Amino acid sequence: MLNLRPPGRRAPQPFRLSSGALLATTPVFEDYWYFAYERQEMFFRRVEGTSTPWTRDPILRAYRFTNPYRAADRVSQYLIRNVIYKGSQATEEVFFRTLLFKLFNRIETWELLLERCGPLTWNFFDLKSMNTVLDEAVLTGSKIYSSAYMMPAPNCGAAKKHTNHLHLLAKMMKDRLPDQVATSASLCDVYVRLRAVPSFGDFLAFQFAIDLNYSEMLDFSEMDFVVAGPGAQSGIRKAFANVGGLSNEEIIREVTEAAEREFAQRGHRFRNLWGRPLQLVDCQNLFCEVDKYSRVAHPEIEGNGRARIKRRYLSPDHRCLPQWYPPKWALSVPEEAKK
Repeated sequence: MLNLRPPGRRAPQPFRLSSGALLATTPVFEDYWYFAYERQEMFFRRVEGTSTPWTRDPILRAYRFTNPYRAADRVSQYLIRNVIYKGSQATEEVFFRTLLFKLFNRIETWELLLERCGPLTWNFFDLKSMNTVLDEAVLTGSKIYSSAYMMPAPNCGAAKKHTNHLHLLAKMMKDRLPDQVATSASLCDVYVRLRAVPSFGDFLAFQFAIDLNYSEMLDFSEMDFVVAGPGAQSGIRKAFANVGGLSNEEIIREVTEAAEREFAQRGHRFRNLWGRPLQLVDCQNLFCEVDKYSRVAHPEIEGNGRARIKRRYLSPDHRCLPQWYPPKWALSVPEEAKK
């Protein structure tokens, strides 16, 4: 039996809100800060070329978890570098490429379409040809959607999910949604416009707003707005004995703004993303990840009812992990980390 409790974890302490009020916490709240620290150390160890294992934590070694920073994850990195900033920077083209990628959220699907359909642009969008490529992929047993989160099928009159998504993208473009998004007054406004798209629920619309905000068509702070997804909601329920009447989004903001203090209290020398502190979207994501972590570390603490972690970390990817972020962030990424 593995020892799933790393040594030195302190007993749960009340969390002090910005108002001065205290919220009772559980051991999962302690794991939140430990997980963020240790998972970020794993990220840097990999970037720096350290050989595996990148951690002694048995849970982190056995299962797959995302990075503390959303933008540092493999799919986000690919999206930023190879989709958003590769090609025309015209508003409609950036929107088209971003949403085409995110509707499937799978690198292999993007590369298949790129190979078979040529440059993926709105000006030369051929729905029929693209749909044929996806039809063939599905018939041969290829997976075209990511399992990262549920992608509901819109009702656009077609029999197949991917066909409906292509029609939905065409409708967004024809309805001039890119221009509406580009003239939004806030990140929340972007979210509201995307939330109005059929089949885009609260969490999906927020995720797409963050993706578009990586581009030059928008420039809002990731500290402006957040939406708690189902996993984060479960993580918050596990981490706090009570939330004092605060919403999930208010809890995420309080935790994000207190991050430096909370790491210091636990002796964790958290290395941020080359000068970028954790943002609301990152701390939202961390609640989702610690919800998964706690299914093994604290199975007695209930959240959304899920008892297992789906994805095991059987064969670590030893390839280099070049780092590339929106230039407008002006991060101090060392040259060796970009290669």
